Amino acid sequence: MQSNQALSGKTAFITGGSGSIGSASAKLLATDGAAVLLMGRTIGTLEKAQKDILESVPDAQVQLHVGDAGSVEDVQAGLDKAHAMRGRLDIIVPTVGGGPFRPLLMLDVETVRSTLDFTITTAFIAIRYGAPMMDGGSIVCISSNVGKMPFAYLSAYHAAKSGLEGLVRAAAEELGCAGIRVNAVRPGLTRTEASNFMYTEETYLNRYLEQTPLGKCGGEPEDVAKAVRYLAGPESSWVTGQSFAVDGGHELRRNPDMTDLVTQMFGREAMDAVRRGKSPS
Repeated sequence: MQSNQALSGKTAFITGGSGSIGSASAKLLATDGAAVLLMGRTIGTLEKAQKDILESVPDAQVQLHVGDAGSVEDVQAGLDKAHAMRGRLDIIVPTVGGGPFRPLLMLDVETVRSTLDFTITTAFIAIRYGAPMMDGGSIVCISSNVGKMPFAYLSAYHAAKSGLEGLVRAAAEELGCAGIRVNAVRPGLTRTEASNFMYTEETYLNRYLEQTPLGKCGGEPEDVAKAVRYLAGPESSWVTGQSFAVDGGHELRRNPDMTDLVTQMFGREAMDAVRRGKSPS
């Protein structure tokens, strides 16, 4: 793997570091010289991600930290460990997030709260406690094109990613005077642990193809990682407060209708009630 070493001497902290996008981003950052601290909840998956990076970049500095991205104490400990690798912290990439695929009238308050917490609060903690340890640098959050384009049956996730992008803009405004840039990448359908099932269902995948100008049924984690690398590095030194779509042009069109899939998941009787504006019994 070729490298320009533009990140030589720098250190990156990544939450959700064992996930597809987190580990792919870590690999590109390490390829260009950054030391990387991967944080996640399970040591086995973190070690697998570390092994994959070192196979591609044998001389990379990659350390692991087991912790919950929603815990201030765990994140602070991870940040401290990352800073100690080279005596500095330059890049933060909070990748944790997600939400249920479920009709709005079948959601409960706790599910919505946990979705907002999982997506927005985890990023806030990384930014809030990481920024004071940085001397300039870049924070890159992972959003979703669902944050911009409403998608039926993903209302909680839509609200969470929209809120995350609001946080990105607010943080960019306030942290700019400290030389810290804050941006986001907005992936479309991307092959990850959570979306793998979509890649096995040609019927549903083709619906995305119809809405994608570049004619590719979903992206790969490496597609997103390249945007993370750009926003993390010196090439984007005049960019802050932005959210870049990496989706094959999907945002130029619309999200596909997945009503039949949701009907399979929850049953026709429940969906009939939902479509009448009623909560299923």
